[in-house]
Amino acid sequence: MRIDIITVQPEMMNGPLTCSIIKRAREKGLVDIFIHDLRDYTTDPHKRVDDYAFGFDAGMVLQCDPIFRCIEALKMEREYDEIIFTAPDGEQFTQHEANRLSLMKNIIILCGHYKGVDQRVRDTLITKEISIGDYVLTGGEMAAAIITDAMVRVIPGAIGDEQSALSDSFQDNLLAPPVYTRPSEYRGMKVPEILLSGNEKAVRDWEQEVAFERTERLRPDLLQ
Repeated sequence: MRIDIITVQPEMMNGPLTCSIIKRAREKGLVDIFIHDLRDYTTDPHKRVDDYAFGFDAGMVLQCDPIFRCIEALKMEREYDEIIFTAPDGEQFTQHEANRLSLMKNIIILCGHYKGVDQRVRDTLITKEISIGDYVLTGGEMAAAIITDAMVRVIPGAIGDEQSALSDSFQDNLLAPPVYTRPSEYRGMKVPEILLSGNEKAVRDWEQEVAFERTERLRPDLLQ
């Protein structure tokens, strides 16, 4: 899998994409991630990629030209399955969408910034708009990192125990049940006896029941 991330703040991407599971997946050759500085694609001598919005709203808007130049240059080299724009008014990102994207070969993620991007970019180049929540960030870099992390960790081989990813919250529209580790008793607090029974079927039934109860109580919308 190849992921190309376009940003005006490339330094923000270094930490999240060079650690833990993503780092190991890159070292194994499971995913290639390339960061593109949008300022490298502007013809402005001062490397400017934004301008004032038409109308009366305050805020700066990313211009068409550097974005078109960057994406067209990438598309000259390969075909892309999705060109994603991180936007607060995009489709809510879910585990199911992360699973779907993880099966793709080439993806571009364009990070939003300032007031957003010129609508002509969204109308012409973007195939998918994604929001990670109902709030506004300074830029789309953290959203791009979250989307990338969610995609990469479910690529076969990215996690040592693939069953671990399959049992995560949201994989089956349920929140995960509570988990415990040693010691079995700590400061008078005990691990549920069923988990110490060694009876796999009974444990699985308990986990399913508790997962359903937690989902019904905390996120009933998922059960719909």
